[in-house]
Amino acid sequence: MSNPVIVAIDGPSGTGKSSTSRAVAAKLGLSYLDTGAQYRAITWWMLTNGIDVNDAAGVADAAGKPVIVSGSDPAAPTITVDAVDASGPIRTLEVTAAVSAVSAVPEVRARLVELQRTAAAEAPAGIVVEGRDIGTTVLPDATLKIFLTASEEARAARRTAELKGKEAQDLAATRAALAKRDAADSGRKTSPLAKADDAVEVDTSELTLDQVIECVVTLVEEKRIKA
Repeated sequence: MSNPVIVAIDGPSGTGKSSTSRAVAAKLGLSYLDTGAQYRAITWWMLTNGIDVNDAAGVADAAGKPVIVSGSDPAAPTITVDAVDASGPIRTLEVTAAVSAVSAVPEVRARLVELQRTAAAEAPAGIVVEGRDIGTTVLPDATLKIFLTASEEARAARRTAELKGKEAQDLAATRAALAKRDAADSGRKTSPLAKADDAVEVDTSELTLDQVIECVVTLVEEKRIKA
């Protein structure tokens, strides 16, 4: 049996990371992990338990308390916090606004990176892991590293469409929120959002989702042939 394939897909919000990662994992029969959901989950737990998300010391002290479990089926990914389904609550604007502050705390990142590496090590056929620091920090020895990018306009339009019917924002507000998140994620001291030196950059601005998926699947298959 061939070695498990580890695919790291990084990039900022609105580049198509989640849709691409899930589809690639499903097509190739691999497990799937959304690390952003884990950061949202721990943020939701902090908010629910009255922890001041801007108090780094308080967040650090509490980082080890919640039990976070991620399902690895790309067709139906799940996430629970202390055995409670958190897939809905973690997508609120309140969590979105707080997640960068919580994610910047080194103790939080250390805790979740450990979970992420364990998930990758235990995936029988391999795994597609999406996030912001997978290729640089979490899985630097990944079989293939992809960094998705897109123009600000494309990202804002996609994010606005995603939020429609949930907690809708207008395009300008979405664009401002994305810019703020980018600045926070790229500027943090611990594991900032960054493209790994050996990552393949894919600009999704003018591509359909199917084209992006096909591109990544082809890159994975080429790596498998060479391995």
